[in-house]
Amino acid sequence: MTDGYAERARQITALRGCDRILTRARPTSVHDQLAVMRATADPDGLPDIYGEGGAVTAVERRVAELLGTADAVFFPTGTMAQQVAMRYGAEVTGRSAVGLHPLSHPLVHERDAYAVLGGLRAVLTTQMPRNPNADEVAALAEPVGTLLLELPLRDAGFVLPSWDELTATVASARDTGARVHADGARLWESTTHLGRSLPEVVRLFDSVYVSFYKSLGGISGAALTGDEALVRYARAWRHRYGGQVFQQWPAALCALAGLAEELPRLAGYVAHARTVAAALAELPGARVFPAPPHTHQFRLWLPHPAWLLDEANLALAEEEKVWFAGGWQDSEVPGLAMTEVTVAGPALEFDAAAVAELGERFLRRVAAA
Repeated sequence: MTDGYAERARQITALRGCDRILTRARPTSVHDQLAVMRATADPDGLPDIYGEGGAVTAVERRVAELLGTADAVFFPTGTMAQQVAMRYGAEVTGRSAVGLHPLSHPLVHERDAYAVLGGLRAVLTTQMPRNPNADEVAALAEPVGTLLLELPLRDAGFVLPSWDELTATVASARDTGARVHADGARLWESTTHLGRSLPEVVRLFDSVYVSFYKSLGGISGAALTGDEALVRYARAWRHRYGGQVFQQWPAALCALAGLAEELPRLAGYVAHARTVAAALAELPGARVFPAPPHTHQFRLWLPHPAWLLDEANLALAEEEKVWFAGGWQDSEVPGLAMTEVTVAGPALEFDAAAVAELGERFLRRVAAA
């Protein structure tokens, strides 16, 4: 066991023991997930076999229904789903370049799989900490086969464009002959800021990927959707990439549960995130971004070293059974650390005054240390 795993296990154990949690979803155990599967499964149903039937087909149909598309394809990972979408764009347009933000998931978190496995190359869309606008797309140095837009752009602070900005950017890409793909790992909670329904958002794009674990509480899994030609292509390339697993019903059952139970709650989390963010912004030296948050996730900075903030949070959790915020990272400014805040079900117990009180209690521990 590595030191990193041991530390993560300590944090999860402390979090699970808390009576109140401000900035995380409550973690689940294997026993909890098995209970979800039992509650969701059809008692007389059969398992899926190589991607067909059972819970896998059920979750594909449910995603297509929710997104307003004809079909969807279940993938074990979003990384794999996005490789297929970008590869398809290159083949149908004859362009091997992909428009990517330097903070996008394929460039930051996928070990350059788009290039190493797909033979594609990145054209950076903008250096600004947001998705590119219409003028920037029109001015790209070379034509791209696919423009990838991450909604929200996580590593810029979970930021979203306005609806008008998004539609203009998509139209600009189409004018250049590019397909447009949405990295929608967190698309579920983006509709509030965009002011449109899921089908309305999805109709803008040639392909869309969604995740089942980032906001819905699943154990893994993703779906890719688009027109019939893309769906056929996705099923073939899912097999080639090693994603046609013999049985995936555990992940698919948890995905179905998340779509049924957690998805309807996300709009409430987004609304409450504004209350939480405003209260946190009043703490001494604190800064939140974006203000107000675009989704139920945002960034929080405090003027202390990351190790000190993490130790204070763990002490608060282990000794007082309350979780404030963990996962702190030192910024480029010495003594200033940042964490990503997720406002989920447990945070609904905190009104603005309770957020402020907990923040002050947390900072007293920091000062004492």
